[in-house]
Amino acid sequence: MGQRVGSFLRKSRYKLKLDYKEKGKVSLSKYFQEFKDGDTVGLVIHPGVQKGRFYPRFQGQTGRISGKRGNCYGVKFTDGNKEKKLLVHPIHLKRL
Repeated sequence: MGQRVGSFLRKSRYKLKLDYKEKGKVSLSKYFQEFKDGDTVGLVIHPGVQKGRFYPRFQGQTGRISGKRGNCYGVKFTDGNKEKKLLVHPIHLKRL
């Protein structure tokens, strides 16, 4: 297997692009949104904020909140047959 070149943001130009209506300042209500354990959320990267970002392969996945660590939330979801857990900043989470 070959060695990967570059960071995990490579080849993600369109995946990390904001719609023209969403450009500008980051909304504080989204930045500081609160979730409870068991809430269903969608993983959507906000390109304007680098803190608490997840690997772009998981863009569009849905999962459940499982605890909080610092400012970030733990999100559990299944990837194939495995259950995975990511620590994600609330701006990259969308309530479903």
